[in-house]
Amino acid sequence: MDGEYFVSINDVAKRLSVPAHTLRYWEKQFPTAIRPTTGAGGRRYYRPETVDRLVVIKDLLYNRGMTIAGVKKLIHEGNLPKDVDSFVVKSNVSQSRDLTANSVTLNSSDDIDAVISLLNTAREILGTV
Repeated sequence: MDGEYFVSINDVAKRLSVPAHTLRYWEKQFPTAIRPTTGAGGRRYYRPETVDRLVVIKDLLYNRGMTIAGVKKLIHEGNLPKDVDSFVVKSNVSQSRDLTANSVTLNSSDDIDAVISLLNTAREILGTV
């Protein structure tokens, strides 16, 4: 899709492996982040930067377990990552953890203690003590 100025909704749906109706739904849920241009007959066309945002949104929803509300909050706060590898999760510890596909970097025993605390809190919430 490099070099293309506008991409059709069908091409984007194929690239992301999601149905076109999902993209239309995301447009309604995230109107400030996803604004396609409409052509003849109301057909939707996306700019490359919008396609990049859709890739990030799909990753957040499908791979990182975020909810629609969580993604809306990121967008509202201006914290939507530019790409899937730059997603940062902020915890109650006042530090952020940079998460990539399968790794977390822990730099000190405080980091490990913070992770253990978060895991214990999650266990309590889920009721699996």
